Amino acid sequence: MSLWSTAYDHPGAWDDVPVPCPMPDLLRRSAARTPQAPCLDFLGRGWTYAAVWDQVQRFAGGLAARGIGRGTTVGLFLPNCPHYVIAYYGAMLSGATLVNFSPLYTVDELRAQVLDSGTTVMVTLDVTALYPVIAQVPGLRLIVGNLPEVLPPLKSLGYRLLKRAERATVSPSDLRFADLLKSPPLANPPAIDVNDVALLQYTGGTTGSPKGAVLTHANLSINAGQVNALDPEPEEADRILGALPFFHVFANTCILNRTILRGGQIVMLPRFELKAVLAAIPRYKITAMPGVPTMYRALLDSPELGDTDLSSLRICISGGAPLPLELKSAFETRSGARLVEGYGLTESSGVVSCNPYAGGGVEGSIGQPLPGTDIRLVDKDDPARPAPDGEPGEITVSGPQIMARYHGQAGETANVFIEHDGRRWLRTGDVGTIDARGYVSVVDRLKDMIVVGGFKVFPSILEDILYKVPGVREALVIGIPDRRQGERPKAFVTLDPGAATDGEALLAHLNAHVGKHERAVAVEVRDQLPKTMIGKLSRKELVAEELAKAAA
Repeated sequence: MSLWSTAYDHPGAWDDVPVPCPMPDLLRRSAARTPQAPCLDFLGRGWTYAAVWDQVQRFAGGLAARGIGRGTTVGLFLPNCPHYVIAYYGAMLSGATLVNFSPLYTVDELRAQVLDSGTTVMVTLDVTALYPVIAQVPGLRLIVGNLPEVLPPLKSLGYRLLKRAERATVSPSDLRFADLLKSPPLANPPAIDVNDVALLQYTGGTTGSPKGAVLTHANLSINAGQVNALDPEPEEADRILGALPFFHVFANTCILNRTILRGGQIVMLPRFELKAVLAAIPRYKITAMPGVPTMYRALLDSPELGDTDLSSLRICISGGAPLPLELKSAFETRSGARLVEGYGLTESSGVVSCNPYAGGGVEGSIGQPLPGTDIRLVDKDDPARPAPDGEPGEITVSGPQIMARYHGQAGETANVFIEHDGRRWLRTGDVGTIDARGYVSVVDRLKDMIVVGGFKVFPSILEDILYKVPGVREALVIGIPDRRQGERPKAFVTLDPGAATDGEALLAHLNAHVGKHERAVAVEVRDQLPKTMIGKLSRKELVAEELAKAAA
């Protein structure tokens, strides 16, 4: 019997697992139940559930008319906007598999993920920050939308007149998003099995380069239901702020899928921007605001916060990175809302555990697991054995939201799963403890990944770029503490004698070849770098030095 069968602080029972369904059914059912309820708001323009469902069906019909559907992999290279929601559910309704692409990606990163995922169709916008970048990736059929078509009339006119420089010239051969919406609704959607692949969501796993986590319709729909089950409040008052990017698995589950399932309203912002967030909360009487710790820090640091009415906020969920207790306390005091910490991975469709919304919980912990989710600690050195009693162990997770596999990587899949009691358990790479009440705490990381504002950065990618510079002999990248972002990358290198470069030049070169969230704060040149007894470069000494500097 699971510990959480008898000691569970979330609403309902731990073993009450949501029933899986095809992902488009989340929207279809809410549209049938409350067709005129507000579904989306984007910069002042609103859509009801009936309107969104109609556009989703038309988008799916437009895809089908152009031979796009089952067997096709469709990419989304979009910020938070109505195009994302329509394309997300519409492509799934057509039977296609989706892939999220971060708007922060460089051309090289896009090209690699397109090739790995087999993406052949990409949905994007005609803005200069996106279109010229994705247009450089060969082999893609582009579906291009524009912001004026989803803005309120006056804002649309203003955008067309005043922001022409922000719109790129689109190739005549590209499909236009608006033209797909002129199609008749998809008449006979293909039958979708809940075990069909819905989404390839790229992640670093526990080691190495990004890998595509294969998430099924069952994985995603169940995780949306699990997160929804955490909320004890009635469904009528549910207005959620969508400032986190939907291409990130945390927002994809907690903001998009969970709210669509519940029938709430999503107030979308293209990105997290302080002025817009502070204006949206009182205007829409936002009740929930998922975010990462850096977002709550930025809000507290804003001089405009004192003039903002936050009284509508009820619950804020923090994920993506550890939540400092002083930040939690300060935000709760200022806002009057509960700020609870949760935990999840891309491989778990987004969420594994969370502290209770209604009160209680354990400060500094990641809470208790979601319904139907089991957590087990295994020996840090031998995952085939349980962790010794009373000692931290590697966190492993079993549950219906756990991914099917890594796309095209049987070896990596085998490495990340272990078998126990006839079930598959996902190795998280994190070390934790479980107390007598079933609350889990993360105490260490087995992985070297750096978490920048909730986004994972892989040191090996930055190191590879540095190693390609003539004169660089050794390179190590670590995460150093950052008050706003949680961590930022910092590189350490040694140079060959007489090398014609320095730290500033290397920093400029490195940051020109990575995404915005991957940019390093410094490249420090040293005479030597720490090594292990067998001669491997060692990060731990550098990490200790930087932590000591931060503490001082």
